[in-house]
Amino acid sequence: MYQHIMVPMDGSELAECVIPHVEKIASSGDNVKITLIRVVPPFHLHDYAEERLPAKERQRLEAKSKETAQNYLDNVTRRLGSKGIIADTVVLAGSVVPELVDYANQHQVELIVISTHGRSGIGQLLLGSVADKLVQTACVPVLMIRAPGCIPHI
Repeated sequence: MYQHIMVPMDGSELAECVIPHVEKIASSGDNVKITLIRVVPPFHLHDYAEERLPAKERQRLEAKSKETAQNYLDNVTRRLGSKGIIADTVVLAGSVVPELVDYANQHQVELIVISTHGRSGIGQLLLGSVADKLVQTACVPVLMIRAPGCIPHI
């Protein structure tokens, strides 16, 4: 049904709770393309420390962040590969939600699979949610996977 599935990963256990679902979707179709994607946010330091940071050091730190993100995605890809699922990896830099939406639009993504804490009320207002923002802004279906241990609200 879906030929290209994008899976945003942030390096957390929460993000990885989608993996079993992605495995089932991928194994249920022929030639399903899985793209694991991680967005590295802009580098920021507090107060005036950022202004004192030499440009070369900033570049080195940003490159290191991208390298760490790529290593993480490669690890997840190997785990999927051990189950016969081939995945591509993409590391982007910028603001998370706009970068994810742009990627989905430009690469014919048909489904986004993402995890969520399922917060509501004040918790969601204070912390926001990449998953919620994706649902609001993406032009493709977004499958939100609740974190294990979810306690239903009454």
